[in-house]
Parts: sequence; C-alpha cells; structure tokens
Amino acid sequence: MASAKKSNARRRSVPAPQERMPDAASPAIVSGATAALRVVPSPVVPDPEVGERAARRRFTAEYKLQVLREADRCAGVGEVGALLRREGLYSSHLTTWRRQREHGALAALAPKKRGRAVAAVSPLARRVAELERDKARLARRLKQAEAIIDAQKKLAEILGLSLPATDDAGSNS
Repeated sequence: MASAKKSNARRRSVPAPQERMPDAASPAIVSGATAALRVVPSPVVPDPEVGERAARRRFTAEYKLQVLREADRCAGVGEVGALLRREGLYSSHLTTWRRQREHGALAALAPKKRGRAVAAVSPLARRVAELERDKARLARRLKQAEAIIDAQKKLAEILGLSLPATDDAGSNS
C-alpha cells in the first residue's frame, strides 16, 4: 500500500492539463467569440557578415621548451598524440620547434615579428629626404610667387600703370 501512495504522489506533482499555459495555437476568447490565434515566429535570418579573423596564436620560448621536454619524455604509444590534443597543437609545431631548438635554443624559439623587416634608415637618407621636402616646398612657393607677379603685370597693363623693368635675374635696371 505504501508503494501505491508514492506513485500517486508522483502523479499529483505533474500539473493537470487544464492548469498548463495555453499554446500559441490554442483558442482564445476575442470579443465573446472563440478564435484561433497563432503566433508566427519571425524567420531567423543568419548574419551574412563573416566573423572577425581569429587572432594568431603566439607561443613563448619557455612554453615551446616545456612542450618539447614533455614530448621528449613520452615513450608509450599515443602519448605524444595525447599531449598534442591536450595542448591544442599540431605535430608540425613540434617539428618546427625542434628544428629551431637545434639551431639556437631559446633565442631561436622566441616568437618572431611577422611582416616586412624594417630597414635601418641611414642619416644620409634622412637628410636627403629632408632636402627633397624643402625643395618641393620652395618650388610651390616659387610657382605661387610667379602667379602673383603675372597677375600684378596684367593688372598694371589694364590700369595703364608702368612697372619698373626687370631682367631675368630679378634685379631692377
């Protein structure tokens, strides 16, 4: 009899059908009449934008050496694979890091800056660039001054004024 009471208690904990919340398609009373209401979910449109490119992983030299030491200690079948899966690495990482270790230990394992190498700028090249900027600036000013002089000549000609004659060197004679 005790087991029957337990099963009845379990049944009572489930809400009765009339106590449940109505579904989206259940009838509802609208203005005294019964009408079926349906909630149509808006279509989920996937985002067409491609996610931002994942950041490239960079490993410190100490981490590389630690992983190489652990890989060298692995003796059993599948231990290296388990190590690689645990650390989220590829076997090519181990190959590359071992090669780097053979060529120069810790310094070779340090992460390298990617991209074009920055060339050292010599003091002469810096001076040449400065002089070229000055030359371009002076050429613009000369062109502006010549335009002003031409405008002054035309204005003087229109007004009937006489201007002092100058030779090509710019001195009055």
